[in-house]
Amino acid sequence: MKLFQKEKDILVVYFTAGYPNLNDTTKIIQSLDKEGVDLIEVGMPYSDPLADGTTIQETSKIALENGMSIHLLFEQLASIKGQIQTPLFIMGYFNQFLQFGAEKFLSKCKESGVSGLILPDLPVEIYEQKYQLLFKKYGIKISFLITPKTVDKRIEKLSNASNGFVYIVSSASTTGSKKEITQEQIDYFQRIKQMNLPNVQLIGFGISDRETFSKACQYANGAIIGSSFLNALKGKNIETEVSDFIQSIK
Repeated sequence: MKLFQKEKDILVVYFTAGYPNLNDTTKIIQSLDKEGVDLIEVGMPYSDPLADGTTIQETSKIALENGMSIHLLFEQLASIKGQIQTPLFIMGYFNQFLQFGAEKFLSKCKESGVSGLILPDLPVEIYEQKYQLLFKKYGIKISFLITPKTVDKRIEKLSNASNGFVYIVSSASTTGSKKEITQEQIDYFQRIKQMNLPNVQLIGFGISDRETFSKACQYANGAIIGSSFLNALKGKNIETEVSDFIQSIK
């Protein structure tokens, strides 16, 4: 089954599971689904999130204090399986995947309606050697990240291994740290575009509003918004907060 129903202006939204409140996970997913986003990235809160900027680190800390765990996340996702149309990806760290147990994790993904995974610190070689067949067994997709420092040959390898989408990290900094798109970033996006990779390409990190989203969509199939969405969540009226934010992007 195709992951995306369109090829342009794909809007992906990331949020941290268990934030602002422990039981907001399903409300946020249902509200995003209702607003017609194209894919939802559910972040597994982690005590040491290296790739993440202050917003995601802070939401992770709060979610863990709220009592969020991977077991609970799978329970929450399973409770709304079949009620939403939007594909779900889980984003987390390789260590979380390993500690839970690789096969058990993938089996739970399938059971709870998760389409794919993003594990930024999982080396593609380890994936190919140890986990690719397991992912295939459970029908779970994977997306790898490329950065401005990734050389062309490596980009092709990561693209070939990605059967979800290619995650184009917009800059060498952490998430949520840039507000406008620079000429240097545009040159990098154009370099990727000219490679004519066969997969869907989505730009993430530093996409925060309608302007940066529209700009990113000129160079890729779509973009991923995380930190600025999390900043909009106050936990008072999730449905309204989600709706207001998504309408401000669309």
